[in-house]
Amino acid sequence: MRPRIVITGVAGFIGSNLADRLLVEGYRVVGVDDLSAGSRSQVPDGVEFHEHDVRDLARLDLLASGDVVFHLAAKNCISDCQIDPVATASINVVGTVAVLDAARRAGARKVIYAESSALYEGTTALPTREDAFEPRSFYAVSKAAGMLFARAFQQCHGLTLTALRYFCVYGPRQDYRRSIPPVMSAFIIHLLRGERPVIYGSGEKRRDFVHVDDVNAFHLLCVTDPRTDNRTFNIGSGVSYSVNEIYGSIAGMLGSDIEPEHRADLPGEAQETLADITAARALGWLPRIGLTDGVQDLARYYSRTRIPWTV
Repeated sequence: MRPRIVITGVAGFIGSNLADRLLVEGYRVVGVDDLSAGSRSQVPDGVEFHEHDVRDLARLDLLASGDVVFHLAAKNCISDCQIDPVATASINVVGTVAVLDAARRAGARKVIYAESSALYEGTTALPTREDAFEPRSFYAVSKAAGMLFARAFQQCHGLTLTALRYFCVYGPRQDYRRSIPPVMSAFIIHLLRGERPVIYGSGEKRRDFVHVDDVNAFHLLCVTDPRTDNRTFNIGSGVSYSVNEIYGSIAGMLGSDIEPEHRADLPGEAQETLADITAARALGWLPRIGLTDGVQDLARYYSRTRIPWTV
């Protein structure tokens, strides 16, 4: 019998897409989310949903022996984290420790948890390998602290872990409700509305974008393949594009000649991200959705989705 899988942050972008994929694959899925950032409407039918804050240890009695846990809940907008480091530490560090401890007490089989490519903010070696490490922003530091606690749970309690350092994941349900939304969704939504999107800085920052369906393919590998146990993996495409290139691609695809608005650069962001995905590729995983197909998929999603929020 396939294990029951618990997802924290199930109402968010990656969590809800993961839940969809797991249900299709025949897994039983339990979802936890406090709905502070995610939307209840995004939680797929078939998920056993619980509205809880992951920091509340007394309420994290949803785990059972043999469960696999995906810990994806986080405060993850870098600019918001810079404004409120106390909340960032509480959610990203205390929340992670609470989940790890609950998993330990329940005898869960494995915890697969989100780190971030933000851990590489200060590095200059590109493509960046998993052994690089130079966090700078409050968000990145909170992820680094969570990583150190996770390693301590592995060493002190024998908890089996897999750490995933996501690069710029995009796709349907991408979190366009952030104070500064991800560029893919923000560009598409504004252009569909006939509005000018915002580019922060010159637009020459480069990012490694990977589609959420490719990410989910690796998620499944983490559940089934013991070669992923107690290891850290970069999850990106191994290709980078500038923000200006992304805007040009999206505008061309949508037939728009609207010029973007440029505003002051955002502090705390890396100039370029580019994943070395050698470790993940060695397990047979390879991103299969190219940028053009991925952007077209996202544009179709937003074209048919009613978006009530301002971005």
